[in-house]
Amino acid sequence: MSIPTRYLVCSGLIAFTPLLAQASDTLTGDWGGERSKLAAAGIKLNGDYVSETMRNFHGGIKKGTRYAQQIRLNAQFDLSKLLETESAGVVQLTLNDRRGNSASNDLVGNRLPAQEVYGGNYTRISELSYQRPLFTDGLSTKLGFMPMGNEFGGMGVLTNFVNAGFCAHPLNMSGGSGWTNYPTGHWGAELKYQLDADWTLQTAVFQVNPVTNSRSRYGFRMSTVGTTGAILPVEATYTYRGELPGLYKFGWYYDTSNVQRIGGDSKASGRSGSYLLADQTVWQDAGDDAHNLHLFGQATNADAATSPFRHWYSVGLVLNKPFADREGDTVGIAYGRAVVNPRTRDMQEQAAANLAEVDGIDNLDGGEQLVEVSYGARIQPWLVVRPSVQYVVEPGAFYGQKRDNALLAGVQLKVAF
Repeated sequence: MSIPTRYLVCSGLIAFTPLLAQASDTLTGDWGGERSKLAAAGIKLNGDYVSETMRNFHGGIKKGTRYAQQIRLNAQFDLSKLLETESAGVVQLTLNDRRGNSASNDLVGNRLPAQEVYGGNYTRISELSYQRPLFTDGLSTKLGFMPMGNEFGGMGVLTNFVNAGFCAHPLNMSGGSGWTNYPTGHWGAELKYQLDADWTLQTAVFQVNPVTNSRSRYGFRMSTVGTTGAILPVEATYTYRGELPGLYKFGWYYDTSNVQRIGGDSKASGRSGSYLLADQTVWQDAGDDAHNLHLFGQATNADAATSPFRHWYSVGLVLNKPFADREGDTVGIAYGRAVVNPRTRDMQEQAAANLAEVDGIDNLDGGEQLVEVSYGARIQPWLVVRPSVQYVVEPGAFYGQKRDNALLAGVQLKVAF
């Protein structure tokens, strides 16, 4: 069994992963058979290490190199096996530790993080949840403490990139509402219904807590203190099962929090957004199912009154198995544009005028653009090495700063243990 790409390649997505049954699938193997025995009894244990080292060669703030890493430990408890009863559900516990420094913050000064694994320095509980089927075929629920982005707004094809702009959720959802992505968890409850073989509908309610759950010192508290409201997402997923399969997600969300209007004295009563994500196979080798080409695209819309990150658009290609003897390898190329809210730009221009620096942002573009080319090499079933080259256009667009376009290159390592 190969390691699921969704789980191994991008720290932004996590799922109920199947047992890594073969010793060669993980660095630490089967622990003398104990790992398989635990799984048979209902306890699955896994983890991974991710590191991303990026160097800025030109533009931005300055040249330099930054390293960031993540260690994740995950345990799943199948209560049906442990309690010897039917449909008892699954409990999942995930711990996350992140360390290092940010190339975007320190070297480039841009909005879209060059290292998707960077998020500060902390150890925290990312998930403590319970999932089980409900009442009828196709209906399930999940509730507990968990990142909203584990369940909504992500696509597996996007895990083939290193920059957080692509991997693996559109960032203006979390940048303009109470939406949270891995590894930050909030309390919530979800309902998912499989309408038929092609369509799935899901909705949820999650706590919005911009203070305690995003700060490292609250990593193990799972607190409700600081809650400002609730966010309610609705998502429909269409799976096209033709000769060239595809996956399409249509989503909308509403955050009940009262938030200060950009450039205004009053607060907006609630904020909302929407998104469209698409992953379409456009070519398939007739003689090799592993050799195919995917075209993906994203389009998002965040709240006009309160979100500095107004829109995100991206398009890209991912080629699986680029060489006949490299089944686990991928090649990815993507372009994206993050659009600054015009209200935010008006405030930037006013601030520059007050400082007599109008010329400094007079020709500043209305958004940040990003191009990334990556190659994911599966050196071992448990090891992926992913070189990445990124080019950032107008890196200071979100901060009202005129900076030279930046060129970065680096490598991502993924180890499943």
